[in-house]
Amino acid sequence: MQTLVGDHLAATERTSDAAAAPFALGAALNHDGHAWVLLDSQGGDGRGLGPALAWAIRRGAESLDVVADEGTEILARRAETFAYPINVWSVEGRALKPAVVAGFEREREPRDEHLRFIGDIEAAGATPLVEHGVVTGEVRGLEVCRVVDVEGAAGTESRLDVGVGVHDREAFAIMHAGMPIGDALASAVAAVTAVRDRSVPAHPLNRLAPERFLRWRLEQEPWLVDMAAVRHAGPPVPRRNLTDRVPCTARGERVDGRLAVIVCSVGVDLDVIPYAADARLAAERERPARVPTEASDEPGDAPIDVLVVVPRRDAMASTKDLASRLRRPVTLVPLPSS
Repeated sequence: MQTLVGDHLAATERTSDAAAAPFALGAALNHDGHAWVLLDSQGGDGRGLGPALAWAIRRGAESLDVVADEGTEILARRAETFAYPINVWSVEGRALKPAVVAGFEREREPRDEHLRFIGDIEAAGATPLVEHGVVTGEVRGLEVCRVVDVEGAAGTESRLDVGVGVHDREAFAIMHAGMPIGDALASAVAAVTAVRDRSVPAHPLNRLAPERFLRWRLEQEPWLVDMAAVRHAGPPVPRRNLTDRVPCTARGERVDGRLAVIVCSVGVDLDVIPYAADARLAAERERPARVPTEASDEPGDAPIDVLVVVPRRDAMASTKDLASRLRRPVTLVPLPSS
């Protein structure tokens, strides 16, 4: 970290004598009131910006420079949503290069062979979802099946695998070999439904994807966030796996028909605010252009409200502080647990 920053500052006729400071996701230093944060590998999905910004703010830094070796395009896109000065750099050898702001990838359409399993998923009692071209089935926010491609004697074939995560799907296939896939999935749906409930908080299945359980709860009870309806929406970037705590997205419809982006998160996650700002950008890109009419004073490009919904215990001051630094506001909604 010191070498990278030192070489960069020396090349710009500045010097660096600041010592590196502890930072959980990599390394950091504060040089003349300007914070530098090096993010270790975060999976390339834009995570790490929130903790880096919180680190800079706590130390009274006037600006933040973020250095990473992957995902810098997404980091740069999210950085632009803040009024706080943030620069994002990619590492090329021992040199730092300004990151290029990424647009959103075109939504990948699922294959027709995958879509034909949606009826089977619904018949077994699971909720079919499509995110970034991947067809899955969920029970109360927990993935219990996924359509995958496998190489067979006749070439690539599509099949519906049952289980929570790749390892569970493999074990389930071995233990239930020969069982019709519909019966196997219905059995998994029943087992998950019986325990994935707020009355059974300690069950292992309730520790997975709690933010998606929260979204499912809002879909059943939209009035909790003053909505007439809440429905699933895909994330701004693909989800990596089931075990990581990553916010999830929904669309809310108010009684008057206005739409809102809803971001659900459980636990103290400083990345939820950059994620929420990114989710708004994705929603604005997806919506069709509206033309104002004489009968309406609402502009054709009306802003989209964003609600960040968290359990009340997770509505921390640090999260509120990050939200206050955005160019466009989001509303933090603490939700009672009962």
